[in-house]
Amino acid sequence: MLAKAAIRTVAYSAWTVLIGALTLSCGPTQAQEGAKPPVAADSAALARAQAAMETPHPGKAVYEQSCAACHAHPEATRAPALDALKAMRYQTILYALNEGKMKVQASALSATQKAAVIDYLVGREATSDEWLTTAMCSPERRKVNLDAPATVTGFGFDPKNHRHLTAAQAGLRTADMRNLELAWAMGFPKATQMRSQPAIVGTTLFLPVADAQRAFAIDISGPPCVQWVYSHETPLRTGAAFGQLPNGRKVVVFSDVASKVHMLDAATGQLLWLQAVGLYPLSLTTGTPAIHGDRVYVPISQYEISLGGNDNHECCRTHGAVTALDAITGKPIWTAHTMEEAKPVRDRGDGKMIYGPSGAPIWNSPAIDAKRGVLYVGTGEATSEPAAPTTDAILAIDLKDGRIRWSFQATENDIFLTGCARNRNGLNCPKSSVHRDVDFGASVIVAQRADGSDVILAGQKSGTVWALDPDRNGKLVWRQDFGEGSPLGGIHWGMAYDGTRVFAPINRPYASAAKADGSQKPGLNAVRVDTGAVEWTYTATPDCSGKRAELVKACATNIGFSGAPTVIDGAVVSGSLDGFLHAFDAKTGELLYKFDTARGFDTFNGVTASGGAIDNATIVAANGMLFVSSGYGLFGQMPGNVLLAFKPKAKQAPATTSP
Repeated sequence: MLAKAAIRTVAYSAWTVLIGALTLSCGPTQAQEGAKPPVAADSAALARAQAAMETPHPGKAVYEQSCAACHAHPEATRAPALDALKAMRYQTILYALNEGKMKVQASALSATQKAAVIDYLVGREATSDEWLTTAMCSPERRKVNLDAPATVTGFGFDPKNHRHLTAAQAGLRTADMRNLELAWAMGFPKATQMRSQPAIVGTTLFLPVADAQRAFAIDISGPPCVQWVYSHETPLRTGAAFGQLPNGRKVVVFSDVASKVHMLDAATGQLLWLQAVGLYPLSLTTGTPAIHGDRVYVPISQYEISLGGNDNHECCRTHGAVTALDAITGKPIWTAHTMEEAKPVRDRGDGKMIYGPSGAPIWNSPAIDAKRGVLYVGTGEATSEPAAPTTDAILAIDLKDGRIRWSFQATENDIFLTGCARNRNGLNCPKSSVHRDVDFGASVIVAQRADGSDVILAGQKSGTVWALDPDRNGKLVWRQDFGEGSPLGGIHWGMAYDGTRVFAPINRPYASAAKADGSQKPGLNAVRVDTGAVEWTYTATPDCSGKRAELVKACATNIGFSGAPTVIDGAVVSGSLDGFLHAFDAKTGELLYKFDTARGFDTFNGVTASGGAIDNATIVAANGMLFVSSGYGLFGQMPGNVLLAFKPKAKQAPATTSP
C-alpha cells in the first residue's frame, strides 16, 4: 500500500503535465481518465516519494488560492461545498473549468494547475459504470412499451403545471400514504445533484442524471432494471418531458448545462436531434422544456448573476428568453426575449462601462394555456441598471409568434449580483436597488376557481403567492404573503394545485434568512384558490438527533421546504432540505408519513448510495409507487445520489387457529 502511494506521488509532476494537456481538449475519455502513471523502478525514487508524502498535495494550494473563497461559503455564493466537489466525477469538474460555469474564474489557471486541483478534489481514478452490466433488463423486458397513457409528461405533470396525480394515475390512494415502506433504492456513481425530475409512461421511468451525463429508461413494473441508456459528453441539467410528435413518434426531451436541447426516441433512447438555444456564452437552461403540438418551448436562463459582481467582469449583457423549436427537426421558430439588447449605460468609475438592461432569466417550465393561445413563465432579477419592467415578472407569450401579450411585474428595481451581497461597493454593483433577488422560480399554474373562471397562480422567492386574471391582462386578483423571502428563501422551485388549494412551500435554508419577528416560517402552506385564505400551515422544526447532527449540514437551521411538492389523490407530498420526505392530508394538513432520506442505502444495482437534501423537483408517482430523488449538493446543502421507490406495505392475512 505504501509502495503504491509512493509510486503515484513520485510520478505526479510528469502526470500532471499529461493531464494538463488533456484539459485543453474536449475532455478525457474514460480510459484516459482512469489511466495510471508510470512505475518508478528504483529505491531512490521510492525514498523521494516517501518524503514527498509528507508535503501537502499541490492541488490544495490551487484550491485554497483560487476556489475556496466561493466554495467555503456556499450558502452565500451558491457554489458546491468542498464535500460536494469531492463527490463529483472527474469529467464534471473538468467541464466546469474548461467549458462551464467556472470557465471565467479558471481562465487564469494553467493546464497544470487545473489538473492539480482536479486531482486534489477527486483523484484520477475512473468512475466505474460496471454496474450497468448487471442492472440492464433481460431481453424480454428491454423493450419500452409506450402504449399506456403517460402519467408524468413534464415538470407540472400536465400542460397547466398542476403537479396533481389522481389515485388512478398514481396507483396510490390517500390512505396508502400512512402505510408506505421503502421498496428499493438505485444509486448513481459520483452524482451529487439529483435535480432532474423523471417522466413516466406506463411502466417506464425516464430519468436524466445530470452528473452522470446520462439519461436512463428504467422498467418499474417489477424488480427494477435499465431498458436503455443515453450518454453525452456534456453534463445534463433539466427534468425530462415526454410527448408525441405529429408524425406519431413518441419522444423524451431535456436540456444540458451548455444550453443544448436533446430530443430522444422514447422507445430506444436514440438521439433524434440536438439544438443549441443559448443566446450568450453565459446562457443556461434550467427549466424543463414543454412539448405542445408540433413545437418544443424552451426557457432560457443565465448565470451572469454569479460573475457580475467581479470587478474584472464587463457587466452585464445577458438576458432570458423562451425559444420555440420545431419538434420534428429542432430548428428554431421564434425567440421571445425578456428585454432589448444591453447598451452602455454609464461609466462605472474606472473608465469602463456598465451595460444594461440585463437579467430577467427564466428558470421555470412554461405553463401552456391552449384556450388563450399563450404560455406563461416567470422571470428573475435584473443584473444591471436600468431594471427592465419584465424583471421579477409574469409574462404571457403568444404560442404562435412569441409576442409578449402582457406582463405583470411584482417587484421593481430588483438589481442583484451574487458578489454584491458580500461587497456592495464593487464596481458593477448597483447604485440603487431593492437588492432582493426575488425571482419567480416556481412554474406558473393555470388553475380554476369555483365559479369556473381561470386564475394564474405564481409563487415568488419574496414569499408571496400571486393570483392573476388571465382575461384582464394579468390584473391582480389576490396575494398572500409568507414573510419577506430571500435569495434562496420564500417560494423557490414550485407549487402544486389540487383543484381547490394551491400548496406553497416556504424555504428558509439558513437562520440569517429568517426575520427577527419570525414571520417567515419554513414549511408548507395550503392556500384557498378562490380567496387566497390560508387553510393550514405546517411549520418545519429541526431534527438533529442521533447521527443527523453529523450528517446534515446546519441541521438546526437548514430546514426549508425548497423543492416543488406533488399532490397524489388527497395527499400532498413534499421534501425538505434536511432530507425528510413528508406526506400530508391535503384538506387538513395532518402529517400522514415522514421518512428520513439523509442516510446511506443498500441499492439494487450495487452502487454505494446516500440521500441528502430534497430540492428542485423530484417527487413523482406511478404504478402504485412513489419515487423520490434525494441529494442536492448546492448552496451548502447535503449532496446525495439515490433514487428511492416507496410502496404501501402489504396487508398481512389475519391469523388463523388450528381446528
